[in-house]
Amino acid sequence: MKTVFITYDQAHHDGVVEALSSSLCRGYTLLPEVAGRGSKSGDPHLGSHAWPAMNEAVLTICDDNKVEPLLTRLKKLDADNSMLGLRAFVWNVEQSI
Repeated sequence: MKTVFITYDQAHHDGVVEALSSSLCRGYTLLPEVAGRGSKSGDPHLGSHAWPAMNEAVLTICDDNKVEPLLTRLKKLDADNSMLGLRAFVWNVEQSI
């Protein structure tokens, strides 16, 4: 099993939820207001007067074979709206209960 951590501009919310659903990644944890700044480009998302936009983040745990279809959908979503920002990171799940 893998953990996929996805962070994105709030405007991507519906697209990210659809990508999870289409990839059969049913369970996830939503972090609805996450502040941050991208490592490559774009404006900070800090929820402040100067930088009012905010991000969201999702953690999902899914079978290994579901990761690539999810990343493919997320990559397309990011490419279609590149000014918003979207990143996804994958790591192994060692144990769970």
